[in-house]
This record gives sequence, C-alpha cells and structure tokens, in this order.
Amino acid sequence: MSFSSSTFRALRHHNYRLWAGADLVSVTGTWMQVLGVNWLILTLTGSATSVGLSLVMQALPTLLLGMWGGALADRLPSRPVVIVAQLAQAALAAVLALITASGVESVLPIYGVALAGGVITALGGPALGRFGAEVVPPADLPNAMALGSILSSAGRILGMSLAGVLLPFTGNEGLFVINTASFFVVIAAVLAMRREQFHQLAPAERQRGSVREGLGYVLRTPWLLVVLALWFVSGSVGRNYQVTMAAMSAGPLESGAGGYGLLSTIFAVGTVLGGFLAAARPQLTIRLLLVTAFVIGVAQAVSGLMPELWMFGAVLLPIAAGAVALDTTVSARAQLDSPEHMRGRVIAALSIVSAGSGALGGPLLGWLSDALGPRVALEIGGVSCVAAALLAAVGLARLSGRTFMQAVRLRPRLENA
Repeated sequence: MSFSSSTFRALRHHNYRLWAGADLVSVTGTWMQVLGVNWLILTLTGSATSVGLSLVMQALPTLLLGMWGGALADRLPSRPVVIVAQLAQAALAAVLALITASGVESVLPIYGVALAGGVITALGGPALGRFGAEVVPPADLPNAMALGSILSSAGRILGMSLAGVLLPFTGNEGLFVINTASFFVVIAAVLAMRREQFHQLAPAERQRGSVREGLGYVLRTPWLLVVLALWFVSGSVGRNYQVTMAAMSAGPLESGAGGYGLLSTIFAVGTVLGGFLAAARPQLTIRLLLVTAFVIGVAQAVSGLMPELWMFGAVLLPIAAGAVALDTTVSARAQLDSPEHMRGRVIAALSIVSAGSGALGGPLLGWLSDALGPRVALEIGGVSCVAAALLAAVGLARLSGRTFMQAVRLRPRLENA
C-alpha cells in the first residue's frame, strides 16, 4: 500500500495515521460492547423491544442536545474536549462492567448507562468530528472521511466477530472491560500527535445565542437544507436495512437466522467497498450525491422483487456501497462548504438528522413490513428515495439558476446558492 496513491492520500499525514489507528481500535471496542449490551438485555428481558429501547435511549440526547454540543465544539479547543469525552466514555464502560459483574437483574441501570453515553456523544461528538477535520488539510478531508468509513466498517466486523468468540469465555463484563481500554488507546494517540501539524479551524466567538446562530445558519442555507432533507429520506426509509433484511429473511426469502447473518455480512462487505470507491475519488461532489441517491433508490425498489436469497444479496451489495458514498459525500460537502467557525454546529446538525432518520425509519419500515409485507416496504422506500433525489436535483437547480439536467453537474461548492 502506497500512502502517495490517491486512495490513501490522507495517510501521508502523521496525525491522521495515529487517528485512523485509534479509530479502528475504538470502533472495534464499541461494537464489542454493543453486542454485549444487546445480549445482556435480551437475556434479562427476552424482549427485542427492550433492546430497541436501549438504542432510543442512546439516540434521544443527540436530538435534544446535539446543537449545544456543536456550539461547544465551535468555541472550545477540540483536543481537550476529545480527551475528556473519551475519559467519560471509558468510565461508563467500566461502570457497565461493574454492574454486569454484580449480577444485575434489572435493565434500568443499563438504560441509565445508555442514556448517559448518549449525553456524552451529543455534547462531545461534534468536537470529535471537528478534531478529525484538524488532523488533515482541507483538501484531504473527503479522503479521510472515506477512509474513516472503511475503518468503521472493518471495526464493526472485527468487533462483532471478536465479541462472538470471546463472549463464552469472558462474559459480557469482559467485553465491557476491553471497550474501556480502547478509549485509552484513543487518548494516547491524541497525546502523541504533533501540534505543529494540526490544521486548526477558526473558532467561533464567545457570545450568547450560539445555538440559535447555528440553527439560523442551517435554516438560512437553502442548499444545505435540500441536502439534509435528501439525506433524511435516504436514511429513514432507504438504508434501515437491519429491519428489512431481517423481515425478508424471516418472510419471503425463508432463509431464517442463517440468511440474515449472510445478508448482514454482504452488507458489511458492501460498506467497505463503498469506502474504497469514495476514497479513490479526487472530489466528492453534489453530482455524485444526487446520482448515488437516485441509483440506490432504484436498486432498493428492485431488491423487493428478488425471489432468491443470492439475488437479494447481489442487489444489496451495491446498495451498501452507495450508502457509504452518499453518507461520506453529505458529510464532506456539509463541512467543507460551511464556514469554519460553524463547523461544530454543522456536524451537530448532521448528527441530529442521522439520529432522527434512524429513530423514525426503523419503526416505520417495521410497520410497513408487518402491514404490507417486506417486499412492498422495500419498494415504497426505494420509490421514496428516487423521488427525493429528483426533487433535490430540481431544488438545487432552481437555487443555482440552472436547468434540471445541469443540476447533476453542480460543482462541489454552492456558496452562491
């Protein structure tokens, strides 16, 4: 592997190499804990709904406090905020290990930890994103984001696999201890970075009303609203495949748990491929965003027609790859095309949209699958994504004063929109 190649160009930077390695370790530990928490709740309650409630507890603080976290990220130095957030998450993982080792019989303490973790993520997540943008120059940020998607997918696969192997030997508390240690790897990497190689973003002025200012910026930026709306539709009814894969496996495809596991693996492989495809591109443009959203919408509608497991999996692979390219492009354009002093609040807006789309889309697709069948749910979701992509193209064309066909050729920056 050559760091000089376009696909891996962000790895030329010392600080990003440290950040990427720490990110892989942290994501691996996080997914080990996710499996342990889900299994623990399922063991205590025997209810999948209880597992879903823990996810709501983690997402809710982002919806309520995310913009405050963005305001803090824009005002405070990113490095100390990241370290404090990592220490807090490590403490929660350690508490979770102690609770489990004590033989807990109630899920309430686990929900409490999940809620506290959500608060830390809401307040510290934007600073984490802003810091990640400071370890590479702006020109290499899209590539760094794409490589980050690859690392996240790899960490998820590795974490779930290791957890499955270790769980019978270490118990749930062992997984939580490993995750506790992973946060200190991140802290060590941050402390080892070279100060002179940071690419500092301009901070926001210390003033009252910074949250209102961030919300106002988003609401006054039409192109950003269009992109976020497209991303919301795509994220809610387009990419909640954990729901539809399970429904298809248990229903029309009649493949059971084994089929669901195979589809989950295919989806994970697709996300890695999508990360490489995004990383190889010199620019992540609005044109790529619109075309990708349209194509994966069509593919999703087609997937609902597939009669066999292998055919469904074959369509699922490009959908997963496209989803990563779409997410990476949205994040890159939203950040790079917004003022530096507003970066944390823009990242917070992205987090809020992501959390909201997941919270709405999961139950909605589940209801559609139960009421109309998973095939119809996939087709409705796919058609909705195609319509959203077309409407976004029309909206961006009008904002830029261009024709509809020219909309898909928009340059990355839309400052004049």
